[in-house]
Parts: sequence; C-alpha cells; structure tokens
Amino acid sequence: MDWGRAKNVLIYAFLLLNLVLGYQLWMDYREQAGSNLDFTSLSENTQRVMEENRIQVLSPIPSETPQLPKIAYKYSVPRQGKPVELEEPVETKLIYSDQKQLVDALESQIPDITEYRHDQYSDKENAFVFRPMVNGEWPLFNVELELFHESQKIESFRKPVLEILSTNDMEEQKVLSASKALGTLIERNFIPPRSSVKEIQLGYYGQMFNTDVELAAPAWRFTLDNGEMIYVQGISGDVFTPKAEKVKE
Repeated sequence: MDWGRAKNVLIYAFLLLNLVLGYQLWMDYREQAGSNLDFTSLSENTQRVMEENRIQVLSPIPSETPQLPKIAYKYSVPRQGKPVELEEPVETKLIYSDQKQLVDALESQIPDITEYRHDQYSDKENAFVFRPMVNGEWPLFNVELELFHESQKIESFRKPVLEILSTNDMEEQKVLSASKALGTLIERNFIPPRSSVKEIQLGYYGQMFNTDVELAAPAWRFTLDNGEMIYVQGISGDVFTPKAEKVKE
C-alpha cells in the first residue's frame, strides 16, 4: 500500500469535511439570524444609515406595543445605603444555572425578592442587579436591588424601600414601537458608528428629582456593546440617558 498517497487522501478528505461542516454552520447561523433579527420593521432610511455607519443590531426587535399608564412611586434606600449581611451566604452559580433556585434560596432572607428580576446588563463588578417588576411584567429601570458577592458567594444585599402607587387614575396609552424608537436613535445619530445594540427591552424609566413621589413612563431601553444605555420614552418619543439625565431634543 502507498502510505504516502493514502495519507494525502485522508488529509484532503478531512479538509473537504471541514469545508462542508463550516458551510452548514454558516447556513444555520444565517437562517437563525434571519428568523430572530427581522429588520423589515425598520424603514429603508434607517437600514441605509445602519449600513453606512456599520451599526449592528444583535437583539431581536420586539413587536409588542401594549397600552400602559405612567406610574408614580415612592423610593428610598434604608440604613444610609449600607449592605445587609446574609445569615447564610448563597452560591453565585445559582444565578447562572437557575434563577428560581436562587430566589428560593434567598426568599427567607430577602423579603419580596420574588417581585424582582435579574438585569444582567446592569450587573456590576461585585454585585448582581435586580429590578422590581411593575405588574409582574415591566422592569422599573430606576430602582435596583443589589446582591453583593465575593469568593463565588452572595454575602450581602442592598434592597430599596419601594412603593408603587395605584395607577387607576393614570391614562393608558399605546407605547411607541421598538422599531420606530430604534429608527429615531439610528437616524438622529444617538448610536455611534460601529456600535452594536445587544439588548432591547421595554420597561419604566423617569428622571429622578429626589421628591417624595417620583414619576416614570413606559420606555424602551437600548443597551450598546460598550455598556451605555439609551432610553426612548414610549409615549413622547424623547431620548435620554442616565448619564445626562436630560432629555435630548
């Protein structure tokens, strides 16, 4: 047997197999991206600006436009903001494997934690961030519950005192679509060139005025690859960021 020739045949066969597998993976990725990231809801002008500025949208664009009211709430941080030590530290791996297990493990030590949801894009170097849920569905971006961890264990927490007031006297209004809000950001250059939008989420946000009662309106949050978060008010369409705390015209 000509072992040199047989070796060459095997090498070529493996190369061909790798090419076939690579092509199949590329086709699968393309099909998945096409099914998840539907840009047809964006205007032609928005898509043109995206292409010119090399802006990528890596998150599916939500299609829901629910009718939601503005909300009023009272909010404060107790004990001068000092974290409260847990009597029994909890493994951080629970937050990645099963949040229900994490909540179950912390429920006896952190009252009302079931009314919060993890906001991974707001996590800090030493703390996981949870947001309170309005009507069990919409995160309130202004308020956070922090779970401080060290050596792979959650050891303390800082929980706000929060009361969401009745919305019976608040008028429900249809929320601006995510595609229109995104189009505003792209066409008006709020999103820098070569940036990626990695998350789009509907929740509540409002400027903080340090008053007894704060107000928040439905808002789309767009998280960029550099960690910056831009909000589009879901009723008026105003654009603002937490850093500026000022509506951009």
